[in-house]
Amino acid sequence: MAFPASRTPALTHFLARSFASLHNVPPPNKSPTAIVLMNMGGPETVSETHDFLENLFSDGYLIPLPFQRVLAPFIARRRTPQIEKQYQDIGGGSPILKWTKLQGEGMAKLLDELHPETAPHKSYVAFRYVRPMTEQMLAEMRADGVKRAIAFTQYPQYSCSTTGSSLNEMFRKASAHNTGDIEWSVIDRWGTHPGFVEAVAQNIEAALSKFPASTRKETVLLFSAHSLPMSVVNRGDPYILEVSASVSAVMDRLRHSNPYRLVWQSQVGPSAWMGMQTGKALQGLARLGKKQVVLIPIAFTSDHIETLYEIDLEYAEEARAHGIEVHRAESLNGSPVFIRALADIAAQHLKECGSGKGPVSTQFGLRCPGCTNATCGQQKTWFARGGR
Repeated sequence: MAFPASRTPALTHFLARSFASLHNVPPPNKSPTAIVLMNMGGPETVSETHDFLENLFSDGYLIPLPFQRVLAPFIARRRTPQIEKQYQDIGGGSPILKWTKLQGEGMAKLLDELHPETAPHKSYVAFRYVRPMTEQMLAEMRADGVKRAIAFTQYPQYSCSTTGSSLNEMFRKASAHNTGDIEWSVIDRWGTHPGFVEAVAQNIEAALSKFPASTRKETVLLFSAHSLPMSVVNRGDPYILEVSASVSAVMDRLRHSNPYRLVWQSQVGPSAWMGMQTGKALQGLARLGKKQVVLIPIAFTSDHIETLYEIDLEYAEEARAHGIEVHRAESLNGSPVFIRALADIAAQHLKECGSGKGPVSTQFGLRCPGCTNATCGQQKTWFARGGR
């Protein structure tokens, strides 16, 4: 695998480590260190779509609705046939669980060597809106006798509506099931980690290579992230800033080889959301005479409906109808550079916890200035105390 000559010495060292086999065998019968991969999730089969949507629309952290308990089931019922058709069009369900398991298992194997003091490591999946959900994950951990766990968000950039919502759910369920014998810590954001940046940049370079060399530098890089309601943005949520930081880091790695913009997708409902929307941006680029675009999912770590249907089938086809040649940068999925990055992030976190730096980051403790959710404050205090 070739890497650009411009990489930094630190990145060279990061990437040069081999994907070595396990040399440090933990004592027999030692309970695993749990690495809990948290994400939104997606229905693995079409038949799970309705329950997924009802759980999704019931979450006021992600989609604030008036009369949420009434409107959420109603909206879910109305949207189910349309969304079922979309899942059928991408192969009969979301592949996010498959990719999350693959990434987690690869990360855990590397962690056993990178940080043998806490081996063996085992990855667990906690989806927010579909199985396996937090309650199932906690039951599996109890059966394995887990005493040490890391809540590792799979949203690279922090938002109260995504990572915050998952951590609130973790706090509620863990408290209800009396998991006080488990020591918890949190990896809450990592959107500028060099391994993540490198994996995204490599996929962009692969997409750019599909354009003629003579016009490649004219290609517009369109970074697309899941949008947020402006009501969430305006209470001080850090997501917009952190996604922007990810884009900036990737463009630095690419040496600003191409013009670029950050746009937003997946708006739901009539309320105001962060824009410009991805579809509108493509229309605008066509109007401005741009003929080549790479679409880049910058806030997603694996393929799911937002990439396979919304970007690949809706946005890309619309762009082609406007005369734009468009290619999507592949999702991170099974990227060995990305899996290595996950292991490196977790290993560094474990080292910092072991050196006395505490179970959470400095930024984790700061609530949004406009936050009025009491659970958010309780959850942050609980994790800062190691889940006690």
